[in-house]
Amino acid sequence: MRGGLGDGTYPGAVADRGERQPAPAPAGWTSGVVRDALGVGLATGAYGVSFGALAVAAGLSAGQAVALSALMFTGASQFALVGVLGAGGSALGAAATATLLGTRNGLYGLRLASLLHVRGPLRLLAAHLTIDESAAMALGRRDPGTARWAFWATGVAVFAFWNAATLAGALGADALGDPTALGLDAAAPAAFVALLLPLLRGRGDVGLALGAGALALVLTPLLPGGLPVLGVGAVALVVGLCLPGRRRPPRLEASAR
Repeated sequence: MRGGLGDGTYPGAVADRGERQPAPAPAGWTSGVVRDALGVGLATGAYGVSFGALAVAAGLSAGQAVALSALMFTGASQFALVGVLGAGGSALGAAATATLLGTRNGLYGLRLASLLHVRGPLRLLAAHLTIDESAAMALGRRDPGTARWAFWATGVAVFAFWNAATLAGALGADALGDPTALGLDAAAPAAFVALLLPLLRGRGDVGLALGAGALALVLTPLLPGGLPVLGVGAVALVVGLCLPGRRRPPRLEASAR
């Protein structure tokens, strides 16, 4: 993240053949972005303890659980994988389910590419840090510079807390017992709701979110792990595009050019 550690530029705001110049950091960005990023990282990290314990319970070693968090780094897919393995499913089936659920990160990448403007090795890092939390934090801000900072700060915070918590959960699996008994399974959904609320700017948005949540509750006991999220996302996308008077999302990249 060169250029983003105190010299007034943003990570990813690299010059594009001399046409794009780094913009000065918006006044007062530090406390708000860092506070929000750390809050999301802590909430997600708490759920990482649960993942570490559940991964060991599903038959993975502590080292395998930690490697999974570091290399896959997409919580929903990781839980889907250990869920299938824990239920006696095959490794191929577990990997297919995790891959299917992780396709949503590719959609985030399409939306974020024109905002981050990253090239070279930094592009690989940005892809690895493209998750629900970092995408929501970035796309929920109208200022392009603040949005870029929010993406990087949240991605790094979640990565650090998630991996540290996975290690703690895997090593302390026996002492932890049932992670759900401690309420750790509610940490990630609570964080997602907190990220969603600022994006609901009208009755249509609220109604669509509530309808999607209700549909997810109906589909969860009927479909294999991972499919309810993709199904609800597809339905919500179609309905959202078809609703009359829907606003287009703010074009953050337009003001960054």
